[in-house]
Amino acid sequence: MGRDLAGAVATKIETGLTADCTGLDIEENSRNLRQTRPAFGGNIMATILTRNNRPQMSTVRPRVMKSLTKNPEKTAMIVKEEIDLTEESVATKILEFIRQADESAPIEDAQIIVSGGKGMASAANFDMLSRLAHILGGVVAGSRKTVEAGWLPVSSQVGQTGKTVRPKIYFAVGISGAIQHLVGMQGSDIIVAVNKDPNAPIFKLATYGIVGDLFDIIPKLTGKLKEALKTQ
Repeated sequence: MGRDLAGAVATKIETGLTADCTGLDIEENSRNLRQTRPAFGGNIMATILTRNNRPQMSTVRPRVMKSLTKNPEKTAMIVKEEIDLTEESVATKILEFIRQADESAPIEDAQIIVSGGKGMASAANFDMLSRLAHILGGVVAGSRKTVEAGWLPVSSQVGQTGKTVRPKIYFAVGISGAIQHLVGMQGSDIIVAVNKDPNAPIFKLATYGIVGDLFDIIPKLTGKLKEALKTQ
């Protein structure tokens, strides 16, 4: 809804709009809004300026910005606008709501995410990630390549063309760390990476990195965590 509204408003007032920003900043001298977002399929990060038009507009994906601490001393005035709009004046109609088949919790709301990449090798191997996620009370997600391979639904995709997440713990299993994926999970509090390639880009972002065979490491990690949580 925010995307639709922002685009319509920007067109109406004839100003620029940068969608899906991952970072916002303001130039000191010009007061131009520096709007950063992935470009060229996520291969570069572009910073876009609206130099000649005002206001400056951008949209940001959910979970990109960290929520501020609530300040009970601050107040705001709610203004209710009366809009002269009838159903007959709207060209589009809602015919039916179709519930999505996947009833699992949205990954963008999860506090613990166990995410798999192309290194998982097949859809069947995601069962081991499901077991780890179940023990921790988390959800399973994946990279774009796993969705394109048909191993996971689109609703489970993390990255530039998927969901942006900000969990407390993010497990990146068999994920190399392409920029398209990193922009969707780099705000995670703790990132645990498991990859057999010691030079994988994901390790530059990881809080904890484990170099080795994920098919050996994940079952052992799951077993150890299961034992530890039982003793608590």
